Amino acid sequence: MVILGSTGSIGRNTLFIAKKFNLKVNALCANKNSELLNRQIEEFSPEFVALGDETKAKEINHPRVFAGANGILEMIDAAHKKDAILVNALVGFSGLRPTVKAIKRGYKVALANKESLVAAGEFLDISRIHPIDSEHFGLWYLLGDKKPTKLILTASGGAFRDTPLKKLNSVSLNEALNHPNWQMGQKITIDSATMVNKLFEVLEARWLFDFQNIDAIIETKSIIHAFIEFADGSTTAHLANADMKLPIAFALLGEINEPILPSVNLSQIKNIEFRDIDLKRYPVWQLREKLLEKPYLGAVLNAANEAAVKLFLEGKIAFTDISSYILKAVKEFENVRVQSLDEVYFIDKEARAFCAKI
Repeated sequence: MVILGSTGSIGRNTLFIAKKFNLKVNALCANKNSELLNRQIEEFSPEFVALGDETKAKEINHPRVFAGANGILEMIDAAHKKDAILVNALVGFSGLRPTVKAIKRGYKVALANKESLVAAGEFLDISRIHPIDSEHFGLWYLLGDKKPTKLILTASGGAFRDTPLKKLNSVSLNEALNHPNWQMGQKITIDSATMVNKLFEVLEARWLFDFQNIDAIIETKSIIHAFIEFADGSTTAHLANADMKLPIAFALLGEINEPILPSVNLSQIKNIEFRDIDLKRYPVWQLREKLLEKPYLGAVLNAANEAAVKLFLEGKIAFTDISSYILKAVKEFENVRVQSLDEVYFIDKEARAFCAKI
């Protein structure tokens, strides 16, 4: 197994599962957390190591260290073995090239890098991809061989689901990173607050299940992860405690017959609250139908989001400007039909350049 993003939340949980099931870890990759990576090297003894930040490569205690974006691709080549699994938990569009490389090299890809499918799902071999995501895991778990009429993802609502609308323009970065249900990285936490993360998951589901009637609803406790509606009028739901170890274990092993998490104690939940996704609070949600009809616009959505989130993290724009940037970019490029992987990279640059001029 190769783990890209081993020092992040998904990576650490993946190593927990690897240890629990005695899975061999032959390569680890981190971005810049050299201290934690060194501890992981000591515990798991990988054959290869990579670090995205080339300036910190000398801090790594290992004889075979690859560095930088190209180094990560070289490590993927070097570490490949028969029946190998690659876990891609890198953050952002930079995770796409490793996904493409891993698929071409013959890896089974356990994918937590949402941006790969969002930006380029049309050009990836979906049969090689197993998503690491509680919502898509829930859909897969429920589907079996049955044909659905509608797939419904659940959303937490993010950090500002209860914030008065008039205050959203002045919220701080620290407030945006205060997710009510999960502990995640900065970008995905902000994406949760804007509802961009759920747009990403809608597009991922579009490619993973080859299905178009996909929607979402807010479930504030993050206990229910997915619903499926069927033609006979029945609806099924997938419940599990909020912990990524379960979808990770299934993505790696395919079938699990022992406890990964404690079961949901229904009597302790007391009540479950559902809310519609309000366009005034989450204006990007108005893009859902357009993205399902023109999923190649995911490349624009992702580029504009990354550009805007970066500006927000730097204190250069307000939280509400993130949605505004995205809506303007999608409108600007909505008639551009992306027809190849090369064009995905091109439109990514164009959309970022457009956002820089707003």
